[in-house]
Amino acid sequence: MKLDKNEYLKHIDTTIANGKYQDNWGSLRQFKVPDWYQNAKFGIFIHWGLYSVPAYDSEWYSRNMYIQGSKAYDHHLEVYGSHKDFGYKDFIPMFQAEKFDADEWATLFKQSGARYVMPVAEHHDGFQMYRSSISHYNTYEMGPKRDLLAEMKAAYEKQGLTLCVSSHRAEHWFFMSHGKEFESDVHEPLEQGDFYWPAKPEPKDHFDLYDCPPSQAFLEDWLIRCCELVDQYQPRVFYFDWWIQNAAFKPYLKKFCAYYYNKGEEWGTPVAINYKHDALMFGSAVPDVERGQFAELKPYFWQTDTAVAKNSWCYTEGNVYKTAGEIIRDFVDIVSKNGSLLLNVGPRADGTIPDEDRNLLLTIGKWLEVNGEAIYDTTYWRKFGEGPTEIKEGQFTDGQTKLFTSEDIRFTVRDHYLYASVLVYPENGVVHIQSLKEKSPYFEGIIKGIKILGFDEQPEWVRTGDALTITTTNVQSELPVVFQIELD
Repeated sequence: MKLDKNEYLKHIDTTIANGKYQDNWGSLRQFKVPDWYQNAKFGIFIHWGLYSVPAYDSEWYSRNMYIQGSKAYDHHLEVYGSHKDFGYKDFIPMFQAEKFDADEWATLFKQSGARYVMPVAEHHDGFQMYRSSISHYNTYEMGPKRDLLAEMKAAYEKQGLTLCVSSHRAEHWFFMSHGKEFESDVHEPLEQGDFYWPAKPEPKDHFDLYDCPPSQAFLEDWLIRCCELVDQYQPRVFYFDWWIQNAAFKPYLKKFCAYYYNKGEEWGTPVAINYKHDALMFGSAVPDVERGQFAELKPYFWQTDTAVAKNSWCYTEGNVYKTAGEIIRDFVDIVSKNGSLLLNVGPRADGTIPDEDRNLLLTIGKWLEVNGEAIYDTTYWRKFGEGPTEIKEGQFTDGQTKLFTSEDIRFTVRDHYLYASVLVYPENGVVHIQSLKEKSPYFEGIIKGIKILGFDEQPEWVRTGDALTITTTNVQSELPVVFQIELD
């Protein structure tokens, strides 16, 4: 049944008027990060959609294939032919998800040690991965003809995983616009409800807060799509990609935040929103750092989202993968600084997860089976860690492998234990922790004992004016090694 947009907008306004949260920053800053979210530490992001069919270049194929002279444009001509005869919409029948098994995915994600899972519900291309009353261009009516998001929700919750969603719809305002620059299947007139609508000119600077503002019709459509996701699937975290920082979105963002937070109150389950680039007022949601992290400990909870592949978020042939060691070392660093890791995988169009993605997740899961007590349900210590390696701060800084050393150690706390994770274990088995030396400004209390997670060996240790020195003889690992230090 087609949704009455005016009635739905009234429903949104009524929900806000009657709720705890109003659509202003003062009210929205009542937000508190849910305890479950701060304790979970590790989630799985999933980029899977029409762009998985060509599996070329990146998840931006829908934009890039229409940019004349780009490698995606040339590839499209070579493989699929003329853009007027075979456009992006023609991938819809090819997206069948014929081997997709939500229970199989859920089992893998559980084995990875993740606590929450965040599928991309709608990417910049405008194709919805769920049943929708807003548009016919969704997986329930086209392509696989299945409500993929509903299947995921059921499977994840059976495994005790928390369903979250992300929306990248905002960028659809301009994402298909280059198809109007030559003879293609993207052409006027484009009406609301058309797959390619509105295809307006792309901003020259994506971070110009005032350039190319979306129309009221697009913004209302955006708001309704977001609220529909909330009502149908009750996600516990709602993630926004970039470009919602454009000034035109502000009143609609505030409405969405108020609506969603009030729904969380109604469900009796606290919820959260992720945002980037100061799109939301600080304190009203959880900041996210894309493909990067912070250099120092933060007093507020934050999240990194990154991918197992360095070159693409979705599955593409020839993806360049990170190693498990790279991911786990960054993971430990992020958690020590009061953050959480959202790690992306890219399934194939048929719904299978590549072996490379699978093996990385299983390796992380095996490490967490041993060392999870130093990650889950922990808090930060008086300092995040020590060591010579400097972390480059900010977005898009994780493309280059960090050269951590045996002196790079990260701290977390749980109950009366301090966990010291040695990011690169020394070959000689001797670890010096300067932050725990005698009369340290960080800790002058009693150390009752030290254990090594995952190893039977009882380490020798001595505390001097220079450092707490821990010596082992049979400990070797290519992944971080964690000392459980009992304090009193």
